[in-house]
Amino acid sequence: MSAVAPHAVILIRALRFHPNPATAADNAFQAEVAEGESPDTTAFKALAEMDALATALRDAGVVVHVFEDEDHTRPDSVFPNNWLSTHAGGTVAVYPMYASNRRHERRADVLEMLKANYRVQAIVDYSGLEPDGIFLEGTGAMVLDPISRVAYVARSHRADTNVLERFCTDFSYEPMVFDAVDSGGVPVYHTNVIATIGTDVAMVALEMIPDARRRAEVRERLSVNGRRIVELSERQVREFAGNAVELAGRWPDGRRRTIMAMSARARRSLTDAQTRVIEESCEIVAVDIPTIELAGGSVRCMIAGVHLDPRPAVAPELTDAVEAIAEEPETMDGAEAASELPLVSTAE
Repeated sequence: MSAVAPHAVILIRALRFHPNPATAADNAFQAEVAEGESPDTTAFKALAEMDALATALRDAGVVVHVFEDEDHTRPDSVFPNNWLSTHAGGTVAVYPMYASNRRHERRADVLEMLKANYRVQAIVDYSGLEPDGIFLEGTGAMVLDPISRVAYVARSHRADTNVLERFCTDFSYEPMVFDAVDSGGVPVYHTNVIATIGTDVAMVALEMIPDARRRAEVRERLSVNGRRIVELSERQVREFAGNAVELAGRWPDGRRRTIMAMSARARRSLTDAQTRVIEESCEIVAVDIPTIELAGGSVRCMIAGVHLDPRPAVAPELTDAVEAIAEEPETMDGAEAASELPLVSTAE
């Protein structure tokens, strides 16, 4: 299994999707629905885009778990990576969310599916920090490098450094925090719109880190293990080129297939040279999701990766030694043994 690329993903099929007005204030990537378009039309178009992503990932050999959501009060539920992350070794993290109407996106049935199908040892729940105004929106706020054990975080309302420290202590990551802003000085709301970290390649908008020294430190840490860096421009970030994710699929014959999933809009924004660098280590799988991107997120935001070991599909075969241990000894149970004991009278 790859430390970076999950072999399975969780998608939420949000039946009542629309851009969330509660997140528009600090999400500069969010846009309005076309004037005159009905909510039903928007939702219908978004559902087709969600289904297209699920199909593309399955066609690439990725295991896809899809959950439906009919609740109209959860417009951003299509982005589960903000409340959930999974980690090698069997740990699941649940996160505190900035917008109050996103906090009930957390779903017990998703967690139960993970426990039933994968080896889950513990669930670490940070969501109780919400009443204190402390937020860390999962792998939207953090971009994790499981190889170097670094958590890259752009400062924002959605990434509190105190809970980040707790996460890094619990999951053995080193925090690397920096400021990231657009050309107008507006802070980036989520780190995963400006950075994607794969096994052998990283796509990152270093030019959006204004501190030259910190920018150099981020570049050095990303490339210290030989990983190649594709530097993105702010224009490409606006096209969601930074919001991609590396996944582990399979070819029909069972061979491993590493893909980089992104939107078609993001793919079109890449130069030929950038594409060549990415495709040296993984295959680009691009899906057109213009309606969902109105909400300010793209393919990476739609995917909660499953980095857990699957439970065996069938009971393992017993070896001779295990069978010998499992054999019931030919002895009487307690009731039978008692019936064989001589009666002892206590009467005088």
